[in-house]
Amino acid sequence: MNDQKKKISLWLPVLLSLVMVVGMTIGYQLRDNTAGGKFLGFSGRSSVQELVSLINSKYVDPVASDSINALVADALLSHLDPHSAYIPAKDLEAFNDDIAGSFMGIGIEFQLLHDTLNVMNVFKDGPSFKAGLQVGDQILTANDSLQLSGKNIDADWIRSKLRGPEGSTVKITVLRDQKKQNFTITRGVIPVSPIDAAYMIQPTVGYIKINKFSERTYESFMESLEKLQKAGMQSMVLDLRGNGGGLLQEAVDIADEFLSDNKLIVYTEGANSKRNDFICKRPGLFETGKVTVLIDETSASASEVLAGALQDWDRATIIGRRSFGKGLVQQQFNLTDGSAVRLTIARYYTPLGRNIQKTYAVGKEKYEQELEDRYHNGVLDKTDSSVLKGKKYKTPAGHILYGGGGITPDIIVPLAASLQDTLIMQLYLSNTLSNFVYQLYKNNRVYFTSFKTPDAFAKDFNPGGAEWNAFVAAAAKDNIVAINVSAAGKVYLLQTIKALMARQIWRSEGYYQILNSKDSTLAKALQQLK
Repeated sequence: MNDQKKKISLWLPVLLSLVMVVGMTIGYQLRDNTAGGKFLGFSGRSSVQELVSLINSKYVDPVASDSINALVADALLSHLDPHSAYIPAKDLEAFNDDIAGSFMGIGIEFQLLHDTLNVMNVFKDGPSFKAGLQVGDQILTANDSLQLSGKNIDADWIRSKLRGPEGSTVKITVLRDQKKQNFTITRGVIPVSPIDAAYMIQPTVGYIKINKFSERTYESFMESLEKLQKAGMQSMVLDLRGNGGGLLQEAVDIADEFLSDNKLIVYTEGANSKRNDFICKRPGLFETGKVTVLIDETSASASEVLAGALQDWDRATIIGRRSFGKGLVQQQFNLTDGSAVRLTIARYYTPLGRNIQKTYAVGKEKYEQELEDRYHNGVLDKTDSSVLKGKKYKTPAGHILYGGGGITPDIIVPLAASLQDTLIMQLYLSNTLSNFVYQLYKNNRVYFTSFKTPDAFAKDFNPGGAEWNAFVAAAAKDNIVAINVSAAGKVYLLQTIKALMARQIWRSEGYYQILNSKDSTLAKALQQLK
């Protein structure tokens, strides 16, 4: 494969020159449907197409045509901006599933433990749930002959074998209580909720956490909003931390629920895209009542659009750390070979005209390292150094905001010291934490399933010395010396074990109900709502 790449690289100067000439002759006609249109929608063959055909038919060694296409596309797009991207045909379905907020499958979460596929969670009312699968089952084979255990398999390969068209079936063999059992599962649509949690965090305060802006986010948000209003919500915490964005229209529709009249929510504009204003269109369900919005360095794109609109109109207090700074609009163009390109066509601007996009003049590599640099430079644990002093903007209430990339919170809460502990990060990345909790649950299933609500669990399950010693022993098997963690780190890890156990029982809503009780950023938000 390396020899092929070297041979292909010899052609790159010629290929890129031809691509640039062709690119200057192509006009992109933008359509309302972001998934529509062909990127190269003209008749006849371009010089690039002829050259690729020539290589395929005449070159001395065999070269996969999709490798050439990907190589040329990636090389060309790398000279544009950090977010224009080529999507190979083999990856497009998974990419579109993520945007759609659903996929076709059997409805389980799994983890490879000791080369064996373990069922970590079963989606309630999903295909596997209906078939009778349980947490703790070990899947051995699929369709009798397909081995799903061993050292030479990975999660992506397993996922490809378990997913399939709606209505198709897969027969699996599992090991449960040391006995083999067979199940036939009919694949179906598995919705992936864009709402991690929605509950009353205080008697009159609601909490909603959005994890992405997919096709179902606005609908799910409205369901959560109406539920909390019926429960007596008068003020709200909207948590966008860790939300990397998604579909712009979903964020616009949610902003419309907070803003009155015909206020501007966001506008987009590019050299080949005229200005497009997104305006409030309807009376919102939460136009009054206090709002705090939580963001951090991984809140990006549509998250920044929503936070920026509410900040510009003085509608919400933004709390946390400066957001990522992605203000470029991509449109997806499908290519004739089944692949696609997501091309940047415009920039986002907040109602006051702030440009959300941080600079990428430093090059793609340094741009992608910027978050890591913030971490290593100590920016995330200070209350002032993350503020970008760009152009000044004044809100209707007279507050001064800054442009230059990202959304700077009104109240900055530094990153907790425990989250900067490299040992704790190692425990996360190795899956040691989640695997330990899974085994603890599996070995004490009757005890943990006796808890009926997260509130009862929060009150009565408090991991201590026994759980800590067991965790240290489990970490040692992964060659991690957890005993060396700081005192603050130990407190944090025990709280995380408790939260992960709540997730094992009640999924993400249980997880956040436990984790939020010790969250300093959320505590600051609740103070603001008093």
